[in-house]
Amino acid sequence: MPRYEFRCRACGDTFEVNRSMAEAGDPANCPHGHTDTVKLLSAIAVTGRGGAAGGAPAPTGGGCCGGACGC
Repeated sequence: MPRYEFRCRACGDTFEVNRSMAEAGDPANCPHGHTDTVKLLSAIAVTGRGGAAGGAPAPTGGGCCGGACGC
């Protein structure tokens, strides 16, 4: 089940809520009882066997697409 992070505007506390994706947009109450909360955009880390063939690192560098096209 996905975990969503919220911040309470009243006390500044940050907390997490486990809920289904169908309920992702529902409001969440602060653990201290406050109702003025905002859902945070969380960064996730994805690991695995993705990337370029042969285990070579993906191209890096400038440009709008990481430099692979030479722009």
